[in-house]
Amino acid sequence: MDLTVDIGKLKLKNPVMVASGTFGYGQEYAEFIDLNSLGALVVKGLSLKPKEGNPPPRIVETPAGMLNSIGLQNVGIENFIEDKLPFLRKFNTPVIVNFFGDSIAEYAEAAKRLSDVEGIHGLEMNISCPNKQAGWRIFGTDPKVTFDVVKAVRAATGLTLIVKLSPNVTDVPLLARVAEEAGADALSMINTLTGMAVDVATKRPKLANIIGGLSGPAVKPIALRVVWEVYHAVKIPLIGMGGIMSAADAIEFMLVGAAAVAVGTANFVNPTATSDIIEGMMRWLRENGITDVRKLIGGLICDGPNLESAETFLLNGCSTEVSSGKHSDHHPDN
Repeated sequence: MDLTVDIGKLKLKNPVMVASGTFGYGQEYAEFIDLNSLGALVVKGLSLKPKEGNPPPRIVETPAGMLNSIGLQNVGIENFIEDKLPFLRKFNTPVIVNFFGDSIAEYAEAAKRLSDVEGIHGLEMNISCPNKQAGWRIFGTDPKVTFDVVKAVRAATGLTLIVKLSPNVTDVPLLARVAEEAGADALSMINTLTGMAVDVATKRPKLANIIGGLSGPAVKPIALRVVWEVYHAVKIPLIGMGGIMSAADAIEFMLVGAAAVAVGTANFVNPTATSDIIEGMMRWLRENGITDVRKLIGGLICDGPNLESAETFLLNGCSTEVSSGKHSDHHPDN
């Protein structure tokens, strides 16, 4: 059985990664799973200098999800390289560093600093950040700013460059095409949806920052739709994420076009979630006679006329079967 997938210059041993911000810097989960079993490890988002993040409370559980307003707390790039990365070098799993800045210059500088470090195999740009040079508009909501920042980072690094897209825009495929044109090797989606929660007893917001990012099973239908739309808009590989709790969830994302998946909130619920999902996917592939996991990518079978675009899909709807053409009633339970 061939589980390998390609993301830019990276060949992953399997398509299951961890999502930034949900797995610490890797060592935190090493007692629960074998880090060598992962397709790739994406570390907590890093900035040029350490950040303390937002004041508490900054995590709130919601129905079928979780709101967070951590505020991108992190140890900073230099501390990560000196204190965290040596542990990760012990494993043969590619390390992808998620990073961000509040100006184009900071993004480019961070990418340049990370690019020549042993043990870092790829970069993931978080463009869901405010841009102080553009009136604090979010990098990932303005096509011109998105193009400029991705182009600047592309010029600063030769590593595989993944751009993480926000769902909090009206046209994600447009931003995806812009990032591709600017030089992205792959795209990851979706980042969290903005939301809030209220305590009726106190009449106050439950998060100190009032608004936070929603993740977990509640966002999965939206994430699947976004991946499906973007798959039909670009040619570069996609990494799907958003509410993946089981092997069945991961397979759904691959069927709508993801070449790999990233497990996030599930890690908080079950620290062995990634291992369980990998095992569940292997079992499902065996039971359905599929020997190459890449055959799942974009394998959604839609009834009716051929679909030429995601817009057509949204008008006509579709139904799925196993991509090999054989229908299976077996539903992966891990």
